[in-house]
Amino acid sequence: MPGTPALELRSVRRTYGLGPSATVALDDVHLAVRPGRFVSLIGPSGCGKSTLLRLVAGLERPDHGDVRVHGVAPATACAAKMIGLVPQSPALLPWMSVLRNVTLPQKINPGAAGRRERIPGSSGRQTAPDAPYLRELLVKAGLGEVMHKLPAQLSGGMRQRVAIVRAFGLRPDVLVMDEPFSALDEFTRESLQNQLLALWDELKTTVLFVTHSVAEAVRLSDTVVVMAPGPGRIVETIEIELPRPRGERLLGERRFHEYEDLVRDRLRRAWHDGAA
Repeated sequence: MPGTPALELRSVRRTYGLGPSATVALDDVHLAVRPGRFVSLIGPSGCGKSTLLRLVAGLERPDHGDVRVHGVAPATACAAKMIGLVPQSPALLPWMSVLRNVTLPQKINPGAAGRRERIPGSSGRQTAPDAPYLRELLVKAGLGEVMHKLPAQLSGGMRQRVAIVRAFGLRPDVLVMDEPFSALDEFTRESLQNQLLALWDELKTTVLFVTHSVAEAVRLSDTVVVMAPGPGRIVETIEIELPRPRGERLLGERRFHEYEDLVRDRLRRAWHDGAA
């Protein structure tokens, strides 16, 4: 349907526990994301970033409100392979090669392509990617020489790249990423940011990305969504109007640092709001 958001959350509330000890993780959250946008969620610990991500990924359901992915419920979108997930840990199968790990999702749920065709809000990527296409993605991600190795033979950064290629390999309409680079050193992190931006620029998948890094959020995103705790809520949405492609030279430019300062200022306010 023309104009259908890639992601939409309306009046979403999520509570854990019952009675006086219940914790409100998210309350009255509204968010709409246009197709093809790269959106980062950032905020203090306990503000509900990962909860919001799990709701979009169909791993949890809201207690109140509505979550839609291209106009359908996340469970429906997942059944049609419209959603890709990159968790903090790559979660690769240790007995399978890199190539087999990446191609495995294509062999599961073979009816997904037909289901995606019937969803008007989807991107129309109905054809299941073949092995040559996935090999090409691995090469573009700098993994061409290791595609026949086992995960244990790879560095942590390489394993995370495999997880990203596996998710992009589904040609998902929406890709959700939960702090995928948090355990990596700064040099490896910046290298993977480059690889992620290159793949995203080619495929233009809608991305919802959780991070604690202000620099990472500014560099990667079209939009940075600032959240506050107590209860978890969205307090500000900042549009990052920096040119693309965003190479490493951008990190030294004045406008980049101005956006960093702006996001940090809003984060400080979010922190004070949560502590008040």
